[in-house]
Amino acid sequence: MTVGALGIALSLLVGFGGGIAFDRYVLLRGTPPTEPQTAQSTFGVFWEAWRLVEDHYVDRASVDPKTMTYGAIEGMLDSLQDTGHTRFLSPSDVKSESQSLAGQLEGVGIEVETRDGRLTVVAPLDGSPAKQAGLMPGDVIEKVNGQDVSQMSLEQVSGLIRGPSGTSVHLTILRPGASELLEFTIVRQEVKVPLVTWGTVPGQHIADIRISEFGNNTDSQLRTALAAATAAGDTQIILDLRNDPGGLLDQAVKVSSEFVKSGDVLMEQDRSGLRRHVAIEPGGAATSTPLVVLVNHGTASGAEIVAGALQDHRRAEIVGEQTFGTGTVLNEYPLSDGSAILLGVREWLTPDGHVIWKNGITPNDVVAQSASTVPIAPTELQPMTPDQLQKRGDTQLLDAVKILGGKTQTQITLHVFSSATAGPVSPSLRHAG
Repeated sequence: MTVGALGIALSLLVGFGGGIAFDRYVLLRGTPPTEPQTAQSTFGVFWEAWRLVEDHYVDRASVDPKTMTYGAIEGMLDSLQDTGHTRFLSPSDVKSESQSLAGQLEGVGIEVETRDGRLTVVAPLDGSPAKQAGLMPGDVIEKVNGQDVSQMSLEQVSGLIRGPSGTSVHLTILRPGASELLEFTIVRQEVKVPLVTWGTVPGQHIADIRISEFGNNTDSQLRTALAAATAAGDTQIILDLRNDPGGLLDQAVKVSSEFVKSGDVLMEQDRSGLRRHVAIEPGGAATSTPLVVLVNHGTASGAEIVAGALQDHRRAEIVGEQTFGTGTVLNEYPLSDGSAILLGVREWLTPDGHVIWKNGITPNDVVAQSASTVPIAPTELQPMTPDQLQKRGDTQLLDAVKILGGKTQTQITLHVFSSATAGPVSPSLRHAG
């Protein structure tokens, strides 16, 4: 999963993509590692390079064995070309991943994405330190503690912003329309991040339900949202998977099963080509409710499993942009110093056998959206009027509303459904603790 696609952020809520099987590989502590036979003819070159750096590099302070080792591992995994999915986790990253999936993070509480090469606030989380401090959607993070972050990756910036509860971080913000940069000093705290949020579309009986990540209790939160939406009188659903970096495989299966009565959610294929069918779990809460799914380039891994299942079963029309194309199932292999490797060990396919890895899912209704447009969060819908909704310019959400308007589920599923190939685009949205 890409990312992670997905997922990542300031005390990152990064998704383990494609579903994670937590195969805990126990290392024999104290057992000296042996050089694999396949590497004996080439690994000597690595030590040649290492010794040259140690003996000759001009900046001695930068020659740090742990940093060099971690960098070497990252380079090795990057060579596998499982972009944004198979990856190395430092000990602190391992902790962040665990917190992310639990929906409990320490940080400032903002959701961010890389937009036009700039780290942009999508929304501050309700009740978070960021919201209390006055951060707004569309704010661009220019500096962290006085350090220019314009050339850094999202992961690098998040590492600067996240930190223990009670400590503070200083953000320099460029706000569109403001005449000068804004300065915020924010005290970090533990933030509970909802994995599922919902709201009613103004003037409609349509529930807009957003899944931000497939964490430990995503399905239970989804069932709560479905029940609340039904009680509020909503009779149709928009499932928003935009910028969802993925998460746990069992949660992707459970979420798909809420909307589909029977059949497969996906197929897993191992390195020998053997395929295993993963079936729908019976008892879904919304298997006949009219449904449209929103996706974009940041929809990855576990979110792609759900979108692919709903598409192949003709259960929902998929609206938006080509998804990221994360298609490997990850196992987490802990290393002896507390770090870990997330390694793609199986490939997943849609129920009809479509290959999603490096291809993504093509929406039934391709709707592009301006990079400057902030997707509307369900929590923003309650105070909106229909006219305000139109003016926000979330063309993908508006298209979904148009598709659902007055249609039955039978009419919705008459469209032609397909998956096609396209180059991967890195998922960029993450949640901040």
